[in-house]
Amino acid sequence: MSDNKESNYLKTQEGECSRAASGVMMRSGTGKHTSAGGTTYTGEWLEDKMYGRGTLQHPSGALYEGEFKDNMYHGTGTYTFPDGSTYKGHFHKNRLEGDGTFTNTQGLVWMGEFHGKAALGLKMQHNI
Repeated sequence: MSDNKESNYLKTQEGECSRAASGVMMRSGTGKHTSAGGTTYTGEWLEDKMYGRGTLQHPSGALYEGEFKDNMYHGTGTYTFPDGSTYKGHFHKNRLEGDGTFTNTQGLVWMGEFHGKAALGLKMQHNI
């Protein structure tokens, strides 16, 4: 466990680190990082980037749990918006992309294919 304060954007870092050929310390393996702005990432790192499974908690209350690649939501995951609505499905480079399910704050469930902000042809799930 280390408390690394080498840069202004880094508040705390706990977990595995390694030294690159250039001599710079890089996060690797699993760990927890909290930025000065209060965003917390707990999960896997590869070459100093969020990569693999993890959880990213924003100060706004938004929460992402799922797969990361190159510091971006990428793969499958669940994004909980600050108002409590959720999207569960596929992500590509931080965008909602592919099959997914959106549940609004009233509990209505919408399923279909998402393309960023566009989601044409969604179907509402009915519980009978």
